[in-house]
Amino acid sequence: MGHAHSHNHEHSDLKGRNLLISIFLNILITITQVIGGLVSGSLSLLSDALHNFSDVISLIISFVASKLTKQKASLNRTFGFKRAEILAAFINASTLVIVAVILIIEAVKRFFNPQEIESSLVIWLSIVAILGNGFSVLLLKKDAKSNLNMRSAYLHLITDMLASVAVLIGGLLMKFYQIFWVDSVLTFLIAVYLIWIGWDLLKTSTKMIMLFTPDHINIQEVVKIVNQIPKVKKLHHVHIWNLSDDELHLEAHLDLYEDISMTEFDTLLTTIEHVLHDEFDINHVTIQPEFNKEDPKEVIVQD
Repeated sequence: MGHAHSHNHEHSDLKGRNLLISIFLNILITITQVIGGLVSGSLSLLSDALHNFSDVISLIISFVASKLTKQKASLNRTFGFKRAEILAAFINASTLVIVAVILIIEAVKRFFNPQEIESSLVIWLSIVAILGNGFSVLLLKKDAKSNLNMRSAYLHLITDMLASVAVLIGGLLMKFYQIFWVDSVLTFLIAVYLIWIGWDLLKTSTKMIMLFTPDHINIQEVVKIVNQIPKVKKLHHVHIWNLSDDELHLEAHLDLYEDISMTEFDTLLTTIEHVLHDEFDINHVTIQPEFNKEDPKEVIVQD
């Protein structure tokens, strides 16, 4: 059986530091918003505080996951903790959706029973939240482009920053126009947006946990290209999945036209690795070579 892989193990200490700063900022924001929401009577401020608290949990999970991925593999954990960040993203996405449902229920209740709110406190605390979350968003923006776990934390922060902007607008409307029902409407809109942004992340992380073929990979195209390589008869029994954000694996059986030597197969395997990496960004290849072997030859075979 041929096997080869290439990985990117660059885990910046800067990423961990940025997460810690974001955690600290969100703890401060959450405490001030809870106190402010109780004093002012603003549900939207309390909902923003609840979302910020979910941010704290998600950032802690992301931080722990990013540290776990650095742990070395062992006899008990042959992949180490490489999938920890995917699990963290799934948990974070789930909390986004759960928090949103809770907010919708509370917003509907408050809409039919509006209360007078101390709007000045709402305005100042929402400004503090915007500044704090905005800084955190800038800290995580770079890593969010290339890492699902960091993207989940980034989405928590950016949605909370937008939610705080909505709370600020609501505070201004309540202060100058005494439109207190806007507090419930804004809470409802914030919650709907959380579900929309969290659902996509939930689907992506679920697919990765279930080892589904990545959306950008066409297995039929992979098979077609590999089958065009000299000496290859048919690539079959194919599995392609993301072990982590950085690792895309292919495992397959390879029918050959000739009973070639191991040296020849190693050369062929190197060619296949280059093709798969260049065409599909697959960086971990495990192939079982076969010659006149009686087994299922379908591209997809249920194990």
